Amino acid sequence: MSEVISIFRGPNQPDTDIGDKVQQLEQLLRGAAGEFNSIRLASSLAAEDNILFDVIARLELNIEVFSLNTGRLHAETVAVADQLLAKYGRTVQWITPVQSAVDHYVNTHGKDAFYESVDLRKACCNIRKVEPLARALAGAQAWITGQRQAQAATRTTLPEREIDAARDMIKFNPLAAWSEADVWTYIRQYKVPVNALHFQGFPSIGCEPCTRAVTLGEDIRAGRWWWEDPTSKECGLHSSNLKRANSQ
Repeated sequence: MSEVISIFRGPNQPDTDIGDKVQQLEQLLRGAAGEFNSIRLASSLAAEDNILFDVIARLELNIEVFSLNTGRLHAETVAVADQLLAKYGRTVQWITPVQSAVDHYVNTHGKDAFYESVDLRKACCNIRKVEPLARALAGAQAWITGQRQAQAATRTTLPEREIDAARDMIKFNPLAAWSEADVWTYIRQYKVPVNALHFQGFPSIGCEPCTRAVTLGEDIRAGRWWWEDPTSKECGLHSSNLKRANSQ
C-alpha cells in the first residue's frame, strides 16, 4: 500500500487553495443548467463525479444524474449510490445494458473475452457502456463528465466545454483543469462520499475485471485496461479524446 500511495496519494493529497476553482465550478454548472432545459451528468461514482453531484445537490440545480451499471461493477462502486442517498436525499439513476446483447457477447466470445483483443474489449464496452449512454442521453441537449486533463494521455488537452460531434450536443468537463490535490481538498472540505476503492490504490475505477490498483512508477490511469497501449485507453464514451490525442 505504501508503494501505491507514493504515486496515487488520494486521501493523502495535500490541501490546495480551491476557493476560486470552486466558485468557477459553481458558476459553470449554474450557467449550464440555465442555458439548457435538459442537461445530464454521467457519473462513474468516482471522486470527481461525486464532487459534481455535491455541487448539483447543494445548489439545487436542475441537472439529472445517471450512472451506468454495466453488470460488472465493484460492489464498492454500487455502494456509493446508497452513500449519496444517505447524505443528499437523492442519488443516481441506474442505466443498464440490453441483456440480450450481453448474452450474445458472452455466448459468442466468452464472459471475459475483452482480454483477448482491443476489438473485443471495445465491443464489450459498446454493449455495457456506450449503447446505454446513448439511451441515457436521449432527448438531452448537453451532458457533463468528471474528466480531468491529468488523468490520461488522451485527455491532456481536454476543454471545459466542447461540441460532442458524435452525439450532436454540448459536453461539459467542468473539472478539466483540476489537479488530484484539488479534488481531494474539495472532498475533505465538503465531506463528499467517496468510493472505498480510492483508499485501496484505485485512482480510476471502471468495471471490476478491467480495473486494478496502480503500483509504484505507474500513472493514475495505468490500472484501467492495463494490458493495452495507453493511447487506446478510452471505452468509446469519450471518442473525441482519442481524436484530439491522435491529432497531436
